[in-house]
Amino acid sequence: MELRKTITIRRYEERDFPAIHALNKTEGWSNLVEKHEDTKQAWGHSNAAFIAEKDGGLVGCLRGLTDGHITLYVAELIVDKKLRGNGIGKELLAYAHTLYPKTRLELLASSTSSSYYELQGYRPFYGFRKTISE
Repeated sequence: MELRKTITIRRYEERDFPAIHALNKTEGWSNLVEKHEDTKQAWGHSNAAFIAEKDGGLVGCLRGLTDGHITLYVAELIVDKKLRGNGIGKELLAYAHTLYPKTRLELLASSTSSSYYELQGYRPFYGFRKTISE
């Protein structure tokens, strides 16, 4: 059976955060790991936050923000390294976009993930980032 057919996607619940935190650690996303409480609050306040589950365990997640009409901004998308290449990330993106079909989907990519998004048909665009302390 194809793995994607055994995946369930649902809205984020607070009980999911420990597994998300573990994925962030495994991925080496040190900023999100170090800011544990802020990251947890971000998940709780995001209006587009979804979990991919297999056999009751979290295997991927997407956190984003949307106005529901113009923009759906994906802040984070992560899939368990052992299950990458099975379409879980693609399913999470499609699920979120299906809920907000009027929106354009925007996201940031790292140098290691940009080829994944290009293969999914996303086009690059130019942006900026700055924190208040910079």
